[in-house]
Amino acid sequence: MNLVTIGHWALIGGLILAVLAGFAVIPQLTLILFVLGLIVGFLNVTETESTSFLVAVIALLLIGVAGLQFGEVTPVIASILNNFIAFVAAAGLVVAVKQIVAVAKPTI
Repeated sequence: MNLVTIGHWALIGGLILAVLAGFAVIPQLTLILFVLGLIVGFLNVTETESTSFLVAVIALLLIGVAGLQFGEVTPVIASILNNFIAFVAAAGLVVAVKQIVAVAKPTI
């Protein structure tokens, strides 16, 4: 199994786990989602995709936070949004750091 396949399954697993965990209590869920998000950020997003990925991450995080702050949400939906935020934020963190390192790299 190659790294791209692992990253792909981490993305699918993280999304499914974020939704399913809204209906049940899973110990250490935030840590699991954070690690899956890190894997997605490292393995799935190339440098050419990073700008569009970061814009999508910003939009998704804003939607999640706004849904929690301004909407009348049920506890299940609030849990799903919190899980989704943990997952997406970790992936965005990795891609943002990779992008900063690429921009700061000296050109010769």
